[in-house]
Amino acid sequence: MSTLPLPSVANRWLQRLRRDWALRRLADPSFAFLFDEPPPDEWVSLDCETTGLNVRSDEIVSIGAVRIVGDRLMTSERLELLVRPERGVSAESVRIHRLRERDVAEGLPADEAVRRLLHFIGPRPLVGYFLEFDVAMLNRVVRPLLGQPLPQPKIEVSALYYDHKFRQLPPYQQHDNADIDLRFATLMADLQLPLRDAHDAINDAVMAGLAFIKLRALKSG
Repeated sequence: MSTLPLPSVANRWLQRLRRDWALRRLADPSFAFLFDEPPPDEWVSLDCETTGLNVRSDEIVSIGAVRIVGDRLMTSERLELLVRPERGVSAESVRIHRLRERDVAEGLPADEAVRRLLHFIGPRPLVGYFLEFDVAMLNRVVRPLLGQPLPQPKIEVSALYYDHKFRQLPPYQQHDNADIDLRFATLMADLQLPLRDAHDAINDAVMAGLAFIKLRALKSG
């Protein structure tokens, strides 16, 4: 007889059921590794630079990702990719991420870049700031490849920071609309972490990873 508590047994059964269902829907069986058990205490911090903020019409121009193992940011285990957009780069987007038309002209096609990213991530959970946007942009390419969106768990750094600051509020201020500044520069300064040049995919991924590590330490400390 199993000695595991019933909820734990039920959760494992549900996870196995979801995994089997996702594998049956997988368009390309070579990506089955994405549904493996992730390595313990490993994550991937992720950021994308894009031609704009419209998830339906704008495109990815660069991807940055770095692995996290325990409380260490593995900067030697990072991925930096330039992506060639199909519709070019506007002057406004160049002012933001400083990637010109000629800079991305030799970049990878989006589907090849995403294939490399998926192999780099594997089954590890994703970490990021404003991660929902990056995932939505990636899923436009991922869905045709996998037949489904990115399957990895997602961890939003701003949500971790909100919880951290919320716990510090006096009880009379702890309500659903608590006024907490979630801007990235504010977050990094408050956590006493170094700011790199923003709107650079690998820099943003590194900073989000550092914030994640610091917030985990503060929560467990």
